[in-house]
Amino acid sequence: MEMNKTRNYIFLITLGGVSLLFFYVINPFFYPIFWAAVIASLFYPLFKRFTKLLNPSISAALTLVIVTVMVLLPLSLIVTLLIKEIVNIFNSYGQTDQLGGVIQDVNNFLHNNELIQKMGLNDTSVSGRLDEIGRSVVTFVYVSVKSLTQNSLEFIALFVLMLYSLFFFLRDGDKILKKLMYIFPLGNRYEQLLYDKFTAAASSAIKGTVIVGLIQGVLGGLLFWVTGVPGPLIWGLIMAALGAIPVTGTFLVWFPAGLIKIATGHMAQGVIILTVGILLVSTIDNILRPFIVGKELEMHPVIVLFSTLGGVVVFGLSGFVLGPIIAALCQSFWDLYENYYKTELSKN
Repeated sequence: MEMNKTRNYIFLITLGGVSLLFFYVINPFFYPIFWAAVIASLFYPLFKRFTKLLNPSISAALTLVIVTVMVLLPLSLIVTLLIKEIVNIFNSYGQTDQLGGVIQDVNNFLHNNELIQKMGLNDTSVSGRLDEIGRSVVTFVYVSVKSLTQNSLEFIALFVLMLYSLFFFLRDGDKILKKLMYIFPLGNRYEQLLYDKFTAAASSAIKGTVIVGLIQGVLGGLLFWVTGVPGPLIWGLIMAALGAIPVTGTFLVWFPAGLIKIATGHMAQGVIILTVGILLVSTIDNILRPFIVGKELEMHPVIVLFSTLGGVVVFGLSGFVLGPIIAALCQSFWDLYENYYKTELSKN
């Protein structure tokens, strides 16, 4: 009897060690695998429709083509437009002669502004600082976009791995899920509940991001159109895409635009961009996203907000989905605990 227990302990310890080693090995590819699982759960109903007419492999391949087109076309369009606009801005404001004229305009504005004179600010130091900020902002954005294009090879490799995983998650998803449900000792009913919670959290997080991103894009585009920023439609599309990043997403667009407006002597337009950006464009994300996601998950908006922000901080961009999923699974486990120990808890 003691020998059997010893063997069981040795086996379980070895099993845990080998499993941890396996997860350590595939850890660099966590995000492609994670997104493949999320997309597979979202597009599985479409895959099942295809299987009514075609075999599973062809159905998975066809679903894969649809996903690729839906992701790559908008992404390629946004990146192309972004690079074009950044290059135009850099060419417009990056030249010494034009910046010299801009600084002269700022000096004239400061000389003729009664508020500035009452505050006792030195116009030379202020305009010099604005010049420095303008150059720094434009250079930072330009270098960031350049770095983004240089990292495109890594993105393509990870995207291909995601598609490869997605194909098998779609084709063999039922088998994988049944195998996991058989191995884990929670019971099929509870395991199905956790899977449903996972898919609901992923779906609601993405849906909330799309809705909030579209609203932010429209507001940002209108703001740029009113204040005379070139290419407001393009920048609106870019802000809609960056809306996936809570708090700081659209900030990366409207904040530099406001500073550049101020640095080029358009003080009123710059102040309007910064004020509306802070009070409306970025703030609406923190108001709408928690309610949209929380309503579908039956989760409190405060938990949704902090799990989303925490997810982005810990996991990067994928955290806007991964954070709410972890929070939803945590809530589900506590619900299971409450249900399992209902009798004992009622005695308290």
